[in-house]
This record gives sequence, C-alpha cells and structure tokens, in this order.
Amino acid sequence: MLENVRIGIVVSEFNYDITALMLKRALEHAEFLGSQVTCVFKVPGAFDMPLAIKSLLERDDVDAVATLGVVIEGETEHDKIVSSQCSRKITDLALEFGKPVALGVAGPRMTRAQGTARIDEYAKRSVESAVKMARRLMAASRGPSGETPEIIE
Repeated sequence: MLENVRIGIVVSEFNYDITALMLKRALEHAEFLGSQVTCVFKVPGAFDMPLAIKSLLERDDVDAVATLGVVIEGETEHDKIVSSQCSRKITDLALEFGKPVALGVAGPRMTRAQGTARIDEYAKRSVESAVKMARRLMAASRGPSGETPEIIE
C-alpha cells in the first residue's frame, strides 16, 4: 500500500534560471508519484537551506523535504564550501527530526551548462528520494506483520 506523502520543497533562488525549472519538474514529479506538496520555501542560496529545512521539518503537514539548487563553480573554492556545508547540515537535520531530507543540490565543480543539463535528473531524484524514504519510514514504524523477515521497500 502506498502512503500519501506530504512534502515540502526548499529551492534556491541563486541561479534561478536553472532552479525555477527544477522546481517546475519537481512539482510535476511529486504529482506523478501521488504526493502532495504542502509548501515551497524559496531561499536566497543553497547555503541558506538548512534554516528553511528545519522550519519545514517542524511542521505537522510535512513528512519529508526535497531540496533543489545548483552550485556553480567560480574562481575560488567557494562552491566546494557551500556544497559541503549544505549537504552536511541536510544530513544532520534529517537525523535530528527523523524525517527524510533529499539532496537535490547539484555541485560543486559544476558549470552552468552542466547544471542546466541536470535539471530533470536532480529535481526528479530529490522528490523521488524524499517520497520513497518517507513511505519506507512509515512502513518501518508499523513493524513486522508476519513470521517472514520484513523487507521495507
């Protein structure tokens, strides 16, 4: 039985020519998966995502969060720092709240052309990961239903 999963989406406004298309694809894919998007939270950049993610994870109408962003390589190591810190905090928040947070932030060391080429892939993968993990956690919380080993998928 597929659970109805309510997701929040956190999307970066930095490189919005790319992330706006990611958001469009993510919303379409959530609908395709039979999930409800309860909130879209726009943040200035990927580095700003953790606070928005935390805000959504505290809500009762959010079972999981999908993130969307692209960190384009520049002349310094800034893209590596932003990507590293963002992904680390995303993991920390998922563990802290016991709710999935899917990493849909492309980068580091990504060119604008590479980011554009990965719009569909990252958007769909982030939503799908959030929905799958939420459904599996819901199934796991119910516990085993018989004598055979439980497989959660």
